Amino acid sequence: MTSWLPVALLAVPLLGAFLLLVAPSLLRPILPAYGMVVSGVTLALAVALVATFDHGQAGRPQATVDLPWVPGLDLRFHLGVDGISLPLVALTALLTFLCFAYLGWGDARRPGQLLHPRPGGARPRALVFTLLVLEVGMIGTFLALDLLLFFVFFEIVLVPMYFLIAIWGGAERRGAAVKFILYTLLGSVVMLLGLLLIWAQTGTLDIVALGQAHGAGMSRAVQVLAFVAVGLGLAVKTPMWPLHTWLPDAHTQAPTVGSVLLAGVLLKMGTYGFARIAIPILPEGAVVVAPWLGAFAVVGIIYGSLACLAQRDLKRMIAYSSVGHMGFVLLGFATLTTVGINGALFANVAHGLITGLLFFLAGAIKDRHHTADIPSLGGGLLARLPHLGAVLTFASIASLGLPGLAGFWGEMLALLGAFQPADVLPRALFLTFMVIGGLGAVLTAAYFLVMLSRVTHGVPSVPLPVSAGAGPDDHPADAIVRPAGDLAAWETPDERPVAPVGAVPEALDIQRYELVAWVPLIVLILLFGLWPQLLLSLTTPAVQTLLGALS
Repeated sequence: MTSWLPVALLAVPLLGAFLLLVAPSLLRPILPAYGMVVSGVTLALAVALVATFDHGQAGRPQATVDLPWVPGLDLRFHLGVDGISLPLVALTALLTFLCFAYLGWGDARRPGQLLHPRPGGARPRALVFTLLVLEVGMIGTFLALDLLLFFVFFEIVLVPMYFLIAIWGGAERRGAAVKFILYTLLGSVVMLLGLLLIWAQTGTLDIVALGQAHGAGMSRAVQVLAFVAVGLGLAVKTPMWPLHTWLPDAHTQAPTVGSVLLAGVLLKMGTYGFARIAIPILPEGAVVVAPWLGAFAVVGIIYGSLACLAQRDLKRMIAYSSVGHMGFVLLGFATLTTVGINGALFANVAHGLITGLLFFLAGAIKDRHHTADIPSLGGGLLARLPHLGAVLTFASIASLGLPGLAGFWGEMLALLGAFQPADVLPRALFLTFMVIGGLGAVLTAAYFLVMLSRVTHGVPSVPLPVSAGAGPDDHPADAIVRPAGDLAAWETPDERPVAPVGAVPEALDIQRYELVAWVPLIVLILLFGLWPQLLLSLTTPAVQTLLGALS
């Protein structure tokens, strides 16, 4: 039975973006709330999709739409969800809504404050349009059940993310945006060649049919070649070491909402491609490449952790932590086992929630201190801003994998999968990977604890700038900071009044719009940490179907 929920999930943000183009004057008075409304409707549709999903049939696509797209080439507009894609669709809709809430509520509290406009204006209409188009591409990637349609949505996200970094980013935003687009476009070209090779060998682009065929019609050599091509394109977006070098710059320069969506969703598009395309469609290629994938994964885990220990910038440290966390995801996929891939999929969702929260917090700290340089923050955040410091501590211990929080289960299951990999893989090698990955988990705890000791603990040594109008995003080098109730901009940081240590205005601690954006993430981190079966019951049947050719 055809369901129109997937079409509605794409149509609502697309229509919202279109209305911004055709009726800008009509929407300008309600612009701060407009993005919240459109993304809120999209979130409601995602919740409806979750509520109507048949958990007993999580291994097969549901709520499908299969319509002719380009009949001459036998291309179809084929959409649907299963236990692998449903959590990511819901995560995308949630994070997008929370980003709009973070911007919209903050702007409503401080008129004219959307993203701290630089001279020439913040371009709020363009910002809302960009985020809505980005949401279309992200959700479409997880809904697509046709290879070419998947590629189209996979590429759609590049343009809005480029502009999000290049226009609303930090002082070095242009270089970071160019680096992002070049890396991802080159990776996409290689991936497209792999997808076309699959099409040429099988005569179809239908992901469901290809997954059920488990590589039939393709020789082992062709599968290996296609897996490498598709995997390279996905690895750039993941990002996998050593194809990760675009990520720290992009995260550091992106505005807070850009960092949240980049870490929370865009990185998941790469890992999702392994579960949706590479492993089920190319099983023999997966067996050959899996040891190499596991090797790159554990190098990324150690490299990301060591890089975090060397960072001075808070956002850059969180960015490098993503390299390590995504290494656990790739290690889980490399095991080719139900346990390992379940761990990878769980870690995907947990990382989106936890790192999204961390980037929200990094943006809030930078708003208040006008810097993300850890030594310059002066320590003592718990003494000066106790609520903000407490949430940062919670997010950090969740990210380091404390049992009882969502970050624990994915990494633990990925390591457990490496302990007993698929029978077709060398167990001794994967035991080595497990040991190295375990060392990486220890290093993860080390760099987060070091960061907390420098930021949240100790006696404050640097006065906190008084900027009661500190708004919901980063301060680019050329930004204008507009205090609440006062449209006159401080021309330089030195002109901002400074509070004596210990005399912190209450307005500088967590604000209402920040609670709206952060509390849902905190609740879900706790929920999935204490009740992991809630997510594993969705993914397990789908993973068993995915691994059908290897069982």
